[in-house]
Amino acid sequence: MQHQGVEIEDTFAEAFPMVGARVIVTAISPQWARTAADMATGYGTSVISCDAEAGIESDVSAAQTPDGRPGVSFLVFGFSREGLAKALVGRVGQCVMTCPTTCCYDGLTGSEKRVRVGGALRYFGDRYQTSKLLEGRRYWRMPVMDGEFVCEDEFGTARGVGGGNFLVLGQTQEQTLAAAERAVAAIADVPNVICPFPGGIVRSGSKVGSSYPKLKASTNDAYCPTLRGMVESSLPDSVNAVYEVVIDGLDIESVERATRVGVSAACGEGIVRISAGNYGGKLGPHHFRLRELMKSQ
Repeated sequence: MQHQGVEIEDTFAEAFPMVGARVIVTAISPQWARTAADMATGYGTSVISCDAEAGIESDVSAAQTPDGRPGVSFLVFGFSREGLAKALVGRVGQCVMTCPTTCCYDGLTGSEKRVRVGGALRYFGDRYQTSKLLEGRRYWRMPVMDGEFVCEDEFGTARGVGGGNFLVLGQTQEQTLAAAERAVAAIADVPNVICPFPGGIVRSGSKVGSSYPKLKASTNDAYCPTLRGMVESSLPDSVNAVYEVVIDGLDIESVERATRVGVSAACGEGIVRISAGNYGGKLGPHHFRLRELMKSQ
């Protein structure tokens, strides 16, 4: 199968269930809201080592936020609701509450499965904190040195999908990186998904297991150009660089859409093949088959 002159390999991306939350951060300006969101989503690339996978979803206009100020939406994913709650409290407390002028709100208000965030952070107020109940939603107000930090008591959670992905195989590093950048830019317009790695792009793709028994994952040697000839390589002779785009989403349909638009945007000059990372179906129950997705487009 060819798409815009690029081979689409007959394979699938293997993804797994996660629990996700949407956080809305507002501030006095879009720049400060973005600063808080950037900090809160830092070190959120892979649950192999991080407490959660996290990334910015979109900017939010003042007309769409609870307090009428400019905001940013970011998503956070964990393997369990308990783990997600701990990550949310830590990230909001350390990175949002500390940031000038910010407030923090739940972005999944319709969810019945909820975790406490503001309710856990309120103790920072040292008994000076207060709460308000507005339209069935409780908010905590904690005194800070530039006024008050407002944080919603509980945040909704949803059963999401982690580990959706595709691989961009190109002739040169420059061409392959440009293609991956196009893919991430296109995915940014898809709601309910994030690409949690730096700039949305992974250069150190991994496989399950290692020759070192204590490691859960190690370099994906079959896709490393410098190991061609030393291992059973999956790279055509003309490929000299590979980048992976990983996608986490709040639902399967959003990950499918993000994969379609990302793959389509990546196809172009210097790109030889689009592939995907999987482990023979042993890692997760969600299989995103590249050819079927691109045919449906």
